[in-house]
Amino acid sequence: MHLLLAATADSTPFRLSSWSLTPLLAGVVMIALLTLFGRVPVRYNVRNLQVRWLTTLLTGLAFFAVIALLTVMLAFVNGMYKLTLGSGQPGNVIVLAEGSTDESFSSVAIVDAGDIELQPGIIRDEQNRPQASRETYVVVNQPVQVRQPGRPKGRFTQLRGVEDAELSGMVHGLSLYSGGQWFSREGVLTVGENQEAIQAVLGEGIARELGRDRKPEALATAKNRERLEVGETFPLGGRTWIVVGVIRSSGSTFDSEIWAKRDLVSGMFRKATYSSLVLRTAGAADALKLKNYLNNEYEKASIQAYTETEYFNNLSQTNWQFLISIMIVTAIMSLGGVFGVMNTMFAAVSQRSKDIGVLRILGFSRLHVQASFLLESLVLSLVGGAAGCALGSLIHGTKAASVVGGNQGGGKFVVLEMIVSGDIIAVGLALSLTMGLLGGFLPSIRATLVRPLESLR
Repeated sequence: MHLLLAATADSTPFRLSSWSLTPLLAGVVMIALLTLFGRVPVRYNVRNLQVRWLTTLLTGLAFFAVIALLTVMLAFVNGMYKLTLGSGQPGNVIVLAEGSTDESFSSVAIVDAGDIELQPGIIRDEQNRPQASRETYVVVNQPVQVRQPGRPKGRFTQLRGVEDAELSGMVHGLSLYSGGQWFSREGVLTVGENQEAIQAVLGEGIARELGRDRKPEALATAKNRERLEVGETFPLGGRTWIVVGVIRSSGSTFDSEIWAKRDLVSGMFRKATYSSLVLRTAGAADALKLKNYLNNEYEKASIQAYTETEYFNNLSQTNWQFLISIMIVTAIMSLGGVFGVMNTMFAAVSQRSKDIGVLRILGFSRLHVQASFLLESLVLSLVGGAAGCALGSLIHGTKAASVVGGNQGGGKFVVLEMIVSGDIIAVGLALSLTMGLLGGFLPSIRATLVRPLESLR
């Protein structure tokens, strides 16, 4: 499964790897061999499937349901994996408090941050400032403004306070959509009659979710109905917030975050220290060197440093929880599908005992009859599985929202892109063929035990 995730981290559909092709090709070859070896005319099998169309349809639906659900669930996990894989910059080092593995529970003193960002290896901008982003990260319980049917009553919104938004965007490799700007040094803007609104920069995923919270009258006049745009406002923490920019953040954890002035965030949500300090170096080798120095030699503060890619990879452990759950659910459903196919094929053997007797008298061997029944089972599984994959593939590229847990507990609201890849399609078809093989094997043996003369009486 790890290989499946690694091979499908981007949003390019239908990319096949050699390992996932192997079981699929094995199933196709098996069908071809059964067709050639069985010698029973294929039109006989087609005719039987047509005559028993209701049973055929219900059997195919069993494969269809299992594989469609599997495709959607794996697309969700791929989206989660892409969030973590696409968030880290190879040249960045993230500094947390000692013992912390998640910035939600980290607390780095302000005086320590000032010294840490002066360490060698951190690159500087044209103004000779170290490219270091001081950040305060909190998760806020945000009630949903408009209670639409099927919508949650609230969400655990990720809020990131930064001191210099443009510098932080540069450190994280992020940019804004045209028409937007980073928030000002003050971080507030006067709107209406002397009312102050907090300036906010939104990830495009959370911008879409907040856009769905609009009141009907606001939605009717909105320029972009899919998401909040520059100049629109939303409530959070008892204050009014105004959008000044939307981050090009699709496929990263920043897609689900709201950025604002750090002083305002820390004051509103009572977190005076930094959650993290993100340091930019020249590349992956320099980042590893700086990380090792901070962990092993730096003694002025109790901190824990990670390369940013390592940090986000550690957060992806949540994906394994999803994978284990998916494997359990799929195993249960597959077992039910196997017994369903087995029951159907046993019934087919019982109903067609005279047909089997005629085939035997005409000179077809037991193995030929067995191959014929296995062929029907595999064809049903392939068609049903292909239909399930086709339906599940429609989810590719759509956005989904979820609440996930961090390494040290707590929930976060994330927006992710569902990704269906060629590997998932191949795995789905291979599983479907396996179900068909297991479900048809015992009934096909039962078919070989039919005695020709007795069956014709």
